[in-house]
Amino acid sequence: MIRSEIENFLSRLNHINALVIGDLMLDEYLWGKAERISPEAPVQVVDVTREDLRLGGAGNVVNNLVALGCRVGVVSVLGEDGDGRLLRSLLADQGIAVDGIFSDPGRVTSRKTRVLAGNQQMLRIDRESKDPIGENLARRLLDHVRAVADRFQVILVSDYLKGVLTDFLLRELIALGRERGIPVVIDPKGDDYGKYRGATLLTPNRKEAQKASGVAIVDEASLLKAGRTLRERLNLDALVLTRSEEGMSLFLGDGRELHMPTKAREVFDVSGAGDTVLSVIGVGLAAGLSLEQAATVSNLAAGVVVGKVGTSTVSPEEILQAAGAAHADSDLKIRNREALAMLLERERQRGKRIVFTNGCFDLLHVGHVKYLQAARRLGDLLVLGLNSDASIRRLKGPNRPLISQDERAHILAALDCIDHVVLFDEDTPLELIRLLRPDILVKGGDYTPEGVVGKEIVESYGGRVELIQFVDGKSTTGIVEKILRQYGGE
Repeated sequence: MIRSEIENFLSRLNHINALVIGDLMLDEYLWGKAERISPEAPVQVVDVTREDLRLGGAGNVVNNLVALGCRVGVVSVLGEDGDGRLLRSLLADQGIAVDGIFSDPGRVTSRKTRVLAGNQQMLRIDRESKDPIGENLARRLLDHVRAVADRFQVILVSDYLKGVLTDFLLRELIALGRERGIPVVIDPKGDDYGKYRGATLLTPNRKEAQKASGVAIVDEASLLKAGRTLRERLNLDALVLTRSEEGMSLFLGDGRELHMPTKAREVFDVSGAGDTVLSVIGVGLAAGLSLEQAATVSNLAAGVVVGKVGTSTVSPEEILQAAGAAHADSDLKIRNREALAMLLERERQRGKRIVFTNGCFDLLHVGHVKYLQAARRLGDLLVLGLNSDASIRRLKGPNRPLISQDERAHILAALDCIDHVVLFDEDTPLELIRLLRPDILVKGGDYTPEGVVGKEIVESYGGRVELIQFVDGKSTTGIVEKILRQYGGE
């Protein structure tokens, strides 16, 4: 995805309605200083300077969705205790209805207390119930979901194994999603993943995937085996295996497997990153993104969150900033022709319109940029075939190019409007066009359609040629001549 596409997606988040179902918790943070040892035992003493209470567990998914600007519904079970009332109050403070929150007088509302000194977590104290809710209560939750489901574009299931998500409830939720065409995206827990069979997507981390698949993950090959095993065994549309600071791996139903490294500058805390991935990938699917696109954006978001302390959220502005940083890594856009041909074939199968243009692009100027931006608007992907240094020397003489092929490729790849750059050594891009099979072939307005190399190839399978007018008076030759006139005598 290019930055403008991510920006378009983020601008639509306030129209997304997401339903969160799972184990709500109260997260308590005690921040302080640890500068002495207790005289009572060989342990550090933390002098607390600040306290913070937040929605936790499935509530952190809610926090993420609210931070993104989405509208949120929640379904869960709390105890009839002070922490349960406090959680309801925290939800109401964010404008979230609590009609989907059910009470169980026999439960203790989960509270996790984390003690931190500086950026280091010193201790965690858990108070909670783990017993599964009764069948009657599970049916009440299910009846509520059935009554409200059509208001939502995605169902996000956050399972912390605290008893709300029984096998019965999970099975019925997944069936409901299939029946009504609503994606059901699950952040799983435990050893038995059979209860998640048929879900749209699961987002286990490395440790969880290892336990559930039975595959010891010791290297990249075993990680891929674990991911494949789970996706196929559970009949999932896709599986995203999160790898904290290492990014994520995506296993798609068509057999494709993609690794997406994260871009976190510094990793402070990976807690809560899974909730962020669940939230962003879920609303991505709700907004109509492909699984690959939704995973791309969620990976950017996770890279932001692991750079924060404590379970945190990410804003659209932070995702957009991360997208800009990711696209600065122009190496990812420069490809060899064989790898690019395979990638474009997959994009073609997904209905993407591929635009191709070519040229030397020596001394990039505003005319080039406007031309390339116009070409990109004609389709979904813009591929730039770039003449190599040897090709340019044959075409323009021994004094050209002025800028080497590697430098030209990196400069062009830094443009948002360009999705892929591929070098070619031939005098013309004819063989490259034959291999890549673009839908739209673009050249400058100084050509006639009949003079465009590759026209017959593209039109033979239903493609077309488009001519775009250049900006008058802008050319590499003109820039060189101006430099010589103004500075040639010095």
